[in-house]
Amino acid sequence: MSVPEPVHSLQNPQVKRLVRLKSRRERDAEGVWLVEGARELSRAHEAGVQLRQLFVCPDLYSDEAREVAGALQDAAGNVTVLGRAPFEKASHRENPDGLLALAEPFRPALPEPGEDTLVLLLMGLEKPGNLGALLRTADGVGVDAVLVVGDGTDLGNPGVIRASQGSVFSRPVAGLPEADALAWLRRHGFRLVACTPEASTVYWDAPLTGRVALCLGSEHDGLPAHWREQADVRVGIPMQGQADSLNVSVAGALVLYEALRQRRAGRGA
Repeated sequence: MSVPEPVHSLQNPQVKRLVRLKSRRERDAEGVWLVEGARELSRAHEAGVQLRQLFVCPDLYSDEAREVAGALQDAAGNVTVLGRAPFEKASHRENPDGLLALAEPFRPALPEPGEDTLVLLLMGLEKPGNLGALLRTADGVGVDAVLVVGDGTDLGNPGVIRASQGSVFSRPVAGLPEADALAWLRRHGFRLVACTPEASTVYWDAPLTGRVALCLGSEHDGLPAHWREQADVRVGIPMQGQADSLNVSVAGALVLYEALRQRRAGRGA
């Protein structure tokens, strides 16, 4: 396909729009996600995400970006070429690779749960890096779905997508109101496992097989009291030093991989 002439002005309306879309309010108003980076965009494309508009800067291409740029341009159809300065102004990265897109929000359907379905529920996470890291870990573990609830950061935040390395597109990841998430879990008979420092049961001593939802709260406040109270199991991580808790993405990784270990052991793996 033919490539248009590059935009070099920082005052170009499209460049200003991209800068505005760094704000969640602006993204929500337009109903778009910002997806940046060759790996992230490739995974979005593979997941069937519709790219509304692709912005490219060949001067910034990494080797990976150069390999996938043509396929992404064909998929997007609407391509805008930016000069180095406008692209760097619009980018969310210190070292951008020259690929950025406006995409339709990714809203996959939740799976029909099986007997050994593992779900991760994340309540009110505020830091994009933590949310993205947990999505990446969830993909590594092979969870069946991730439910993101509460007033934390949005899934369309470029920092979330980057920290997940595009894993947000590899699993059913749903942003849901709290009541809807709880209703879906209860309707399908999930055992709720609340991860909280107050728990007396160490996470590796709790049964994490079967239809289980591992529930983690915000970095500052943890899980709300009503979630802890209605949980079927409450688990904690032993702390031997002065620190009383771990970073939420680290805590989540420990419990998720323990759930995977138990499931593999149960299958004789």
